[in-house]
Amino acid sequence: MVGIGAYKQRMVDPSQALPGRATPMPVRNAHHVHGRPIAGPHLTGTPDGPLTVQFGMGCFWGAERKFWSIPGVETTAVGYAGGYTPNPTYREVCSGETGHAEVVLVAYDPAQLAFDALLKTFWESHDPTQGMRQGNDAGTQYRSAIHCTTQAQFDAAIASRDAYQRKLAEAGLGTITTEIRFPALAFYYAEDEHQQYLSKNPMGYCGLGGTGVSCPIGLGA
Repeated sequence: MVGIGAYKQRMVDPSQALPGRATPMPVRNAHHVHGRPIAGPHLTGTPDGPLTVQFGMGCFWGAERKFWSIPGVETTAVGYAGGYTPNPTYREVCSGETGHAEVVLVAYDPAQLAFDALLKTFWESHDPTQGMRQGNDAGTQYRSAIHCTTQAQFDAAIASRDAYQRKLAEAGLGTITTEIRFPALAFYYAEDEHQQYLSKNPMGYCGLGGTGVSCPIGLGA
């Protein structure tokens, strides 16, 4: 008999995924930290907007905080991506029956911030070798992921993974399990209470924990 933990660490069959709904999750369209919009046409890949990428690093509360204060990041939001259920709820995602990962949508200005800097933050801020979990948080929604919106991002993500894998192997650590996609699948906003959660709740839970191995991206290694 498969326990609930093991069950939630298996990707749901698409035919068995929850049906979801057509209505998007309502969110307050102002970032709790800096007030800039977290949703809108400028975040959907328009030529005159910022570039976007989705990072999955376990629980999205702490992951979002890692990115919102980086110079050159215009805004961040948390949501669900990489699965099958349209406009899921947090409870549905946590059930393991949507296929989604908890992700952070990061919108950034490439003239001010190199994508490699975001990748370095991503790799060093969690353990990308743990499969369908992150620390004590077990389930498909906690998997490591990079969902790219440009071919250049994808190529850089693959190169950074390979470089970081070499460093992890030198340190005696395991194989990277990060899901790297291009193009990114649909991003569904999480409930408003989850947006910038650790700004609203400074003493709230943060499950982030890196490997202690530095990523060589941007260092010529």
